[in-house]
Amino acid sequence: MAMLIETHAHLDYSDFAADLDEVLQRATDAGVTRIITIGTSVESSRRAIELAEKHANIHAVVGVHPTAADEAGDDVITPLRELARSPRVVAIGETGLDYHRLPSAEVAKEKQVQVFARALQGETEQEIEAGIHDGAYKAAQASLFEQQLDLAVELGLNVVIHQRDAWKETLEMMRPYQGKLRGVFHCFGGSLDQAQEVISMGHLVSFTGIVTFKNGVGVREVAAQLPLTHMMLETDCPYLAPVPFRGKRCEPAHTRLVAESIATARGVTLEEIGRATTATAEAFFRFNR
Repeated sequence: MAMLIETHAHLDYSDFAADLDEVLQRATDAGVTRIITIGTSVESSRRAIELAEKHANIHAVVGVHPTAADEAGDDVITPLRELARSPRVVAIGETGLDYHRLPSAEVAKEKQVQVFARALQGETEQEIEAGIHDGAYKAAQASLFEQQLDLAVELGLNVVIHQRDAWKETLEMMRPYQGKLRGVFHCFGGSLDQAQEVISMGHLVSFTGIVTFKNGVGVREVAAQLPLTHMMLETDCPYLAPVPFRGKRCEPAHTRLVAESIATARGVTLEEIGRATTATAEAFFRFNR
């Protein structure tokens, strides 16, 4: 059986509270030898470490998600630094930039559902205020991202990158760290050119169950063309369950379905995908540091 590493799961979420042991057994049965569970806040990171300390096949990544920037508090680096001292921690993250739901987008949504129609001249006061909030929100995310990148350099760890609707800004923030750390752009859904840009900077990408979707043709084609030495596998569970489990809870065992889809797209064996992506993950996360 092909041996696989699930590089991005959220096992600390309540979705897995009732049957985690069964979830882990199914992963083992599917050939998933290691699972990286990812923190999204200080508390989530703490739970991730607890899971990693309890289960030999789980490792933890500690960090604060960009969408938590507003609620993160003044100092998240001190507790993250302490958490990262655990030998079960293998990276910092997930961190990055997410501009998908800005305050101004919420204002626009409210305008769309108004029951009356009228012509608006220029920006409303609400829109102006939302624009100000957009700037503050982006600044908070950037500060949090930079602090976690600095922490990764300090500790000699790599980073798990979340990017959504902020491609150029994310790359610009990472350029000063080139040669100091490596990042994996998780849940990659961009173009081949974007993937190659990431690789040219020394970073990696990882693919989820999107490669199995009917509308995932573009992502599947990217996964078929990249060097296997620069890509990894993940599920981002409990999200993005692959075919034939779409609409249901995703879990680490589904890493095998991601690998099978990529193997088919590349015209190679599942074992080849397993060997290559496992070696890449072991080098990136340095489990035995």
